[in-house]
Amino acid sequence: QVQLVESGGGLVQAGGSLRLSCAASGRTFSTYAMGWFRQAPGKERELVVAISRGGGNTYYADSMRGQFTISRDSAKNTVYLQMNSLKPEDTAVYYCAAKSTVTFGAIFTAPNQYDYWGQGTQVTVSS
Repeated sequence: QVQLVESGGGLVQAGGSLRLSCAASGRTFSTYAMGWFRQAPGKERELVVAISRGGGNTYYADSMRGQFTISRDSAKNTVYLQMNSLKPEDTAVYYCAAKSTVTFGAIFTAPNQYDYWGQGTQVTVSS
């Protein structure tokens, strides 16, 4: 089992940047593929980006590519989401999620594929 704790959210002006962190408990972080999702009020949870357990494969939602960057640091059991050129429509609660997998390069894009979720961190972009 793994526990996930997000941090780094907050209020930022349009055009600004934030870096979200997701710290995972336990010693098996390297066996989990990870994902960042977001959910805006009244909308469904959507994928931002996913990364394989080894970090070699990533998948970005089309609208996020070029604006967001995912990375993971196995020594720190942490996955990051660098968000640049933020827009008001990026306002949402951002969640990280973990999926246990034996496949080194696998990535997962649907929320129901993930085993564990963090509590979320609010990102608000003002115009």
